[in-house]
Amino acid sequence: MKPSVGFIGQGLMGKPMALNLVKNGFAVTVWNRTRAHADEAVAAGARWANSAREAAAAADVLITIVSDPPALEEVLWGANGALAGLRRSPDKSGQGTTLVDSSTVSPALARRIAAACAERGVTFLDAPVTGGTWGAEKGELVFMVGGDAEVLQRVEPVLAAMGKRWFLLGPNGAGQTVKLAMNLILALEVDALAEALALVTGAGVRAERLIEVLQSSMARAAVLDIKAPMILQRQYTPSFPLRLMHKDLGLALELANQIGVPLPATAAARETYNAVKGEAKEDVDYAAVARFWQKD
Repeated sequence: MKPSVGFIGQGLMGKPMALNLVKNGFAVTVWNRTRAHADEAVAAGARWANSAREAAAAADVLITIVSDPPALEEVLWGANGALAGLRRSPDKSGQGTTLVDSSTVSPALARRIAAACAERGVTFLDAPVTGGTWGAEKGELVFMVGGDAEVLQRVEPVLAAMGKRWFLLGPNGAGQTVKLAMNLILALEVDALAEALALVTGAGVRAERLIEVLQSSMARAAVLDIKAPMILQRQYTPSFPLRLMHKDLGLALELANQIGVPLPATAAARETYNAVKGEAKEDVDYAAVARFWQKD
């Protein structure tokens, strides 16, 4: 029998993830701070919960995916928060609710959530995702998981409805650590591409010519397939919003400061993202970092 799933967060990633669970036959209960964002999932067959706590109480597996650490803290510990609704295992079997957080937050917050879950006799995995909105829509996300192998094994059928691969990377917090490292790389790659394009076009060479060479060289990266056309066309409809990438770079720098690892390239890139974020009048994809050079 398939576990019941509670789903908190119906944004760019959460909505298609919940829809894929419904399509794969799971009984899904959704909650979102703005109810209208959950209308599509409810129309597809999900049940609406009136609070995060109610969504948790209805679930064998509760998935959270929200924008940032304050939002996650409010969802879990706030009034009618989800932690209060999690079902404790009746014995030592570990068959109570499992909380799976797919937000991108700090490893320290993931460990704090793990401790709060342990106090309540429930299990927890930090499982942030990569793959963008297209991966969420196709059910091809990759999960970076921190936690126990036994707990992961129990929720694998749920993850399989939303993703194509998952990696157990270590104890709680490890998933978030790798996710921040992943996003650091993506942010630097797109920042470097935008900077290189500015150099090429400034020297009088068409931007497309650089892309052609990149795609046939060791500098090729899969992210270029998605972000290069956005930069060339100056169309920045968000798949991964710049405001969230800016947040993730800050989290990476915060972690680096805590463990004493210098990240000079990340610090420089975050200043560029910060400048573009400050000037943006709308929500844009992080490929819009190219606007730092696209002044005309």
